[in-house]
Amino acid sequence: MKLSAVLATSLLLAAPLTGAQAQSANDYASITAYHGNPMYAVTITNLTRGSSFTPILVASHRPGVELFTLGQAASDELAAMAEGGDTMPLEDMLLNSGRLVGTGHSQGLLGPGQSVTVEVPAGNANRISLAAMILPTNDGFIALNGVEVPRAGSQTFSVPGYDAGSEPNDELCASIPGPLCGGDGGSPNAGGEGFVHIHAGIHGIGDLNASAYDWRNPMATIKVERVR
Repeated sequence: MKLSAVLATSLLLAAPLTGAQAQSANDYASITAYHGNPMYAVTITNLTRGSSFTPILVASHRPGVELFTLGQAASDELAAMAEGGDTMPLEDMLLNSGRLVGTGHSQGLLGPGQSVTVEVPAGNANRISLAAMILPTNDGFIALNGVEVPRAGSQTFSVPGYDAGSEPNDELCASIPGPLCGGDGGSPNAGGEGFVHIHAGIHGIGDLNASAYDWRNPMATIKVERVR
């Protein structure tokens, strides 16, 4: 899938980021609010030894909208995020659904063993979704897909790596954005598997060393805590 000029611009902005700019557990991310109380703190921890996550979108919303369905084709919005780390189309999709309540965003890359907390206002929402691209991959991503928020206290989720199925997993740096590869974020070859599925990891068939960048699931833990 060929990326749009908007996505290419997003990749240029993301490319200079390094692990040193990733967030620690005590860093809080920027917040975009559509309504007020209650407030949730969502803490994402990278459990891998060689993968990074692009800036993370966290959204609170009402039921009736999902980021993806396993076994079904990825939307263009999901593909843009999974191939190039651009979460804006997904955020616009949620906004246009009429069910979005609030969003929060992390800053920089989240490296191996690191954590970041994003606060998001929930208002009358009772669902949380989250998405970020996995680097280095062609179209891998992590996500929470409309999970129910805890009414009090917290709940922790273990999430695998997903594959959007929108781009061939050629593992070539020319097809992978970010500081390691610096590619365009889209493969010149058409198509992928054609459906969203659990990612099979890195196999060393292109420019990526499997011993350094392969992983075993889960890729991340995500703690959703009501803080107000």
